[in-house]
Amino acid sequence: MKKVYIALFMCVACARTDNDAGHKVEKPNVGLSQNSPIVLNHPLIAHYLSIIRNKNTKADEFREYLKRISNILILEATKNLPTVAVNIETPLKKTTCQCIDPSKRIFIVSILRAGLGITSVAEDMIPGAVIQHIGMYRDEKTHKPVRYYNRLPTTFTNPSVIRVLICDPMLATGGSASEAIKLYLEKGIKEENIIFVCVIGAPEGVKKLLEAFPKIKIIMASLDEKLNEKAFIIPGLGDAGDRFFNTMTPD
Repeated sequence: MKKVYIALFMCVACARTDNDAGHKVEKPNVGLSQNSPIVLNHPLIAHYLSIIRNKNTKADEFREYLKRISNILILEATKNLPTVAVNIETPLKKTTCQCIDPSKRIFIVSILRAGLGITSVAEDMIPGAVIQHIGMYRDEKTHKPVRYYNRLPTTFTNPSVIRVLICDPMLATGGSASEAIKLYLEKGIKEENIIFVCVIGAPEGVKKLLEAFPKIKIIMASLDEKLNEKAFIIPGLGDAGDRFFNTMTPD
């Protein structure tokens, strides 16, 4: 896995001459006048998506390629983190480098359980990040989120300097994402400091989030066609949590 990540970093670094983030960033129209999701258009992402969408892909391969996509998503989500200058000494000379500003706290939030596929990558990439979890599942009849786990502190110290990455592979109806965002807004986190990171989104969920929270950012690998009558994303990839954790019910 580490070799894969190193290769990805090299790919992004080499591509910066053409684009700041090393990939095309698209902002599709989802019926909103002011805000749009950020969809990463990259050949590697397209290739990896073709693997995790395939119903015949086994769980271990699904996990591998979802994490590869997550690596690129997290690079995009963190490209504007504040930095500070630090003086160091290389084997050859003294120099000044840029490091993530330690005074600006970063929260990586997993919406359980599927969100762990993204946050397991993010926590390895972001130095000093705080890892948090919110447990929610979708009621299959009402399609509404049901919260079952929340151990967030009652208050946050200096919430205005906290940046929050909320991670869930799928943005379908937007119900769980909305509930998670509300939890942080209630504790004083600035809306503009919240980024929702997902692999695949539906226009319905994107529109719901951006209408309710117009200052947040949504970063995704693909904006799919629509939701079906069971509120699954079409064409989608099925249940990301079941496929990641190999708990699919046999046909």
